[in-house]
Amino acid sequence: MVELVTRNYWWSGVTRDIGKYVEGCNSCQKMKNRMEEVAGKLKLSEAPEKPWTYLMVDFIMKLPVVAGKDAILVIYNRLSKITHFVATMEGMSAEGLARLFRDNVWKLHGLPESIVLDRGP
Repeated sequence: MVELVTRNYWWSGVTRDIGKYVEGCNSCQKMKNRMEEVAGKLKLSEAPEKPWTYLMVDFIMKLPVVAGKDAILVIYNRLSKITHFVATMEGMSAEGLARLFRDNVWKLHGLPESIVLDRGP
C-alpha cells in the first residue's frame, strides 16, 4: 500500500499514516494474510454413555411475571436431548438453585457426573 501511494504522492509521515489507515480499515483487515500458525484440529467432546450424566443448565431471563416467577431454569440432557423447564425467579441464590436442581432433576434421575452452567448474560 505504501508503495502504491508513494508512486504519486508524498508527505511527511506517509508510512505512519498509511499504517494507521490500514489498521482501521475493515476491508483491509479481512483480506490481510494471517502470519500466525494454523490452529490444530478440533477435538470432539465425549459422547455420554448413560442419560442424565452430562447436563447443560441455563436461564431464560427477563420474562413477564406470572405467579411470582419471571425466569425459567432450563436443564438439558446431552445424550437423550430431554429438557426440563423449571419456573423460577431472576434473583435466585445459589442455595435456591441447588434446591431447584434437587427437586426437579436429582430426585428423578440421580446425581450427574458433569454440569455445564452458563450464568452470564
